[in-house]
Amino acid sequence: MTVKYTEDHEYVRQNGSDGTVGISSYAQEQLGDIVFVELPAVGNSYKKGDEIAVVESVKAASEIYAPVDCTVTEINEVLNGDPGLINTDPMGEGWLVKVTIDDESALAGLMDEAAYQSHIA
Repeated sequence: MTVKYTEDHEYVRQNGSDGTVGISSYAQEQLGDIVFVELPAVGNSYKKGDEIAVVESVKAASEIYAPVDCTVTEINEVLNGDPGLINTDPMGEGWLVKVTIDDESALAGLMDEAAYQSHIA
């Protein structure tokens, strides 16, 4: 399983043509306490850079963008009742959506862990 990051602090954890999308630990720290999440409908398709979700914190609302061209296959329903999971476990239980990745080669344009750490340093 590979994890890639965008400059806007989304991650996609790839498993073949399937991916899990969320926001990085750094992003949730910057947002502060997350109080609401607006997730897309299952079956919606997005192009890279399209707004796929919205995360609201006590500080601000932040758009979450599709890291690659994809179709939503599952949303994290638990977040509707417990959006704070994004703060406590953004890379685990706090994932936002699961997707089918249209073109796996598009992941090559995203940052690996080392590049992302340099980006946020």
